[in-house]
Amino acid sequence: MADHQEARVTLPSEPASVAEARRYVGRVLAEWGLPEGAETAETVRLIVSELATNAVLHTFGLSPTFTVDLRLEREEQLRLGVTDSHPRRPQRLPAAVQQDNGRGLVIIRSLAKEYGGRLSVTPAPDGGKTVWVALPWHVPVQP
Repeated sequence: MADHQEARVTLPSEPASVAEARRYVGRVLAEWGLPEGAETAETVRLIVSELATNAVLHTFGLSPTFTVDLRLEREEQLRLGVTDSHPRRPQRLPAAVQQDNGRGLVIIRSLAKEYGGRLSVTPAPDGGKTVWVALPWHVPVQP
């Protein structure tokens, strides 16, 4: 396997694209050796679902597309990023609003921490931002 692998897909900012992003990530992870049913694969798909949902719902129509990036570095670290062109950085919503939604980043941070990873936000070249999650890469040994 190469020292560095990358995969990327750009999708329209619409609700149906969240499921497509999740399926795309599942296919890439499987190509890179992480079985579909592996706990880590499920976690990564949940994270991409939350990030893609944020890109669709919280850009208020100002980002017609979002991009999902996957980077596997030396079979040690997986970096998953979702980029949109809306300039506002993700914000924690007040508790009253969080009753029905607004917990996506809390869930993502918790999952990243549980797996020994981290979440970060970086500016994108077009004025938007990328929300990155870096996780240790663990492929289960096949019997």
